[in-house]
Amino acid sequence: MTSREAIRAHPVEASLLAMTECPSTVMSTDQAQSRASSLPQVSGPALDFDEVCLTLGRTTILDKVTFTVQPGNVHALVGPNGGGKSSLIKTLLGQMPHQGRLSLHWPGAPGTIGYVPQALEFDRGLPMTVDDFMAAMCQRRPAFLGVSKHFATAIGEALERVGMQDKRKRRMGALSGGERQRVLLAQGLIPPPQLLVLDEPMSALDEAGIQVFERLLGDWRAAGITVLWIEHDLEAVGRLADRVTGLNRRVLFDATPQQALTPERLLSLFSTHPRSPV
Repeated sequence: MTSREAIRAHPVEASLLAMTECPSTVMSTDQAQSRASSLPQVSGPALDFDEVCLTLGRTTILDKVTFTVQPGNVHALVGPNGGGKSSLIKTLLGQMPHQGRLSLHWPGAPGTIGYVPQALEFDRGLPMTVDDFMAAMCQRRPAFLGVSKHFATAIGEALERVGMQDKRKRRMGALSGGERQRVLLAQGLIPPPQLLVLDEPMSALDEAGIQVFERLLGDWRAAGITVLWIEHDLEAVGRLADRVTGLNRRVLFDATPQQALTPERLLSLFSTHPRSPV
């Protein structure tokens, strides 16, 4: 089964996500727990990467990458810049050709995949509000017609979950980087995904935004959503991930956070010429 056959998701440009920092809108622990219970229970898929290879010209980007993401787990992918992490995600989403086998095992009919990119590039001078952006990403009719009744409730709930409900009329270009990340994240939650692919979602966040993200991560785990998460913050990975894969063109380790994030393994992972798996 190819990745294109395995994946049923909205277009990547309509599946962008993210988050931000707004201290006045950070949810309390009780509110976060309440919202966690409101997430629909789902059965996320398992992912199998079996000797996945990617070569561009004469450059090897991915070399026989093999590991499994268990359903409903938060699975972190760590490694140096240029190590192939984002390329592996693009391969998963069907954006790059590859050799080897990449399979998604859905418990029933193929579900929805949400994708969080590292950043969103756009003309900040555009008079596009948060509502306009959500409309453009979540519905088929033109954004200038406004949010349709079909999506209005879902958009409101998603923005509230990330603490951006009170900034729906703000221009996207006037938001901070972290706030744009939250808006992107909210968009990616419509419709509710069974698989979330996150590419460094914490990179633009301040402490308040990080707290929102960590609560959301707990919500997703409790709801049974499978999460594949690229992250450079190893301390956060150690606290929040169920399993960690170290990637530097090839897999150097795949283990629990306690077993994976040891000095020896991290030295091997972030060295210029990685040694054999440890």
